[in-house]
Amino acid sequence: MGRPPTRPGRLRDGFYIEVRTKGANSGIKLRSDTLEEMQTQVEHYKKTKEVHVLGEYKNGKPLDKK
Repeated sequence: MGRPPTRPGRLRDGFYIEVRTKGANSGIKLRSDTLEEMQTQVEHYKKTKEVHVLGEYKNGKPLDKK
């Protein structure tokens, strides 16, 4: 048993969605390498879960696409 980490984990490069059970406060983040894979995951999970698209992350930070 050790000391818990104090720094949050860094997100890898890729496209992220957050999947939650309906009515839940927290969910899990799923990473995809490409936009097409992410869209496929959204279509798959939206039938039974709440899906929030987080977008593309690079170097642990979200990219702004305007």
